[in-house]
Amino acid sequence: MASDFLIDANLLLYAVDRSDLRKWRQASALLDTLRSGFQAAVSTQTLAEFYNAATRRLADPLSPHVALHTTLSYAETFTVCEVTLPIVLEAARAAAEHQMSYWDAQVWATAKLNQIPFVLSEDLQGWQSLDGVHFLNPFADDFDLSAVVRVR
Repeated sequence: MASDFLIDANLLLYAVDRSDLRKWRQASALLDTLRSGFQAAVSTQTLAEFYNAATRRLADPLSPHVALHTTLSYAETFTVCEVTLPIVLEAARAAAEHQMSYWDAQVWATAKLNQIPFVLSEDLQGWQSLDGVHFLNPFADDFDLSAVVRVR
């Protein structure tokens, strides 16, 4: 099943973190929309980052049990892209050639090698697109998922 969007960990985290109510509302609404009518994916990297951050870095961390349940729910809801050796190597190449952080490059490489045209993340602000993968900040004032889908 082809996906149109790769969801980064920050979007998943904001959906469970109520310390920023604006981002919590936006993330929750966007994930609900993606669940109901779009082909979206998460990577094994994203799921691992989510669990780790949700149990350690939030102002009000989730319990390990709740974080596990939430991680499983995301894995059951969205297509899961496994991080493979080709993804690791492509990410390392991009990190070296484009001065990206390795972890951001791995998100990009996952999208690229799985032919996912859009990454939903607030982290890749310095990039608009790279090798056919477009980065969209779902928390930007001008973000409009329906406009992205219409253009596609």
